[in-house]
Amino acid sequence: MQTGDIRADGLFAAADVHYHSPARAAVVAAADPRFARIVAERTVPVPDAAPYRPGQFYLRELPPLRAVLAGFGRLGLLVIDGYVDLDPDGRPGLGAHLHAELGVPVVGVAKTAFAAATHAIPVRRGASARPLFVTAAGIGIQQATRLVRDMTGPFRLPDALRRADALARGHIPSRTPAPDAAT
Repeated sequence: MQTGDIRADGLFAAADVHYHSPARAAVVAAADPRFARIVAERTVPVPDAAPYRPGQFYLRELPPLRAVLAGFGRLGLLVIDGYVDLDPDGRPGLGAHLHAELGVPVVGVAKTAFAAATHAIPVRRGASARPLFVTAAGIGIQQATRLVRDMTGPFRLPDALRRADALARGHIPSRTPAPDAAT
């Protein structure tokens, strides 16, 4: 696992994908790692969602995430709902594939434990007794866990991921324009 720096000149983004009709991907971005103020967000439809394949979740998720992030501007960090790597030996998950493609640090925040992911760090937020499971690429795991603990919001799931989920589900409309690629 690489340890790098968060790009200070880039946006901090949180992304999610939802597959019920209609399927869509969403991203929210902030200028700070706490996601204190969302500065941009975007949703894109996913007309041809790939079927779920056990052990190959990333094949389903990568195309919608590529689409929603395309032209979004310079990223300094991406936070996803899921795992970066799937076991202590580094079997790549969705986040590892995104890190390899985008070249930015990726923090995975999973809501459920994955049996093989014994290396994931449990993080409790708010008053929840249930932890989130944090993995990372391009950023040290301790820095990633601090980042998740410090993200804005009183609930178990940080507000930025809650908003990306709600946007992807179509529960709320996007309220800010996405930056263009020149940003």
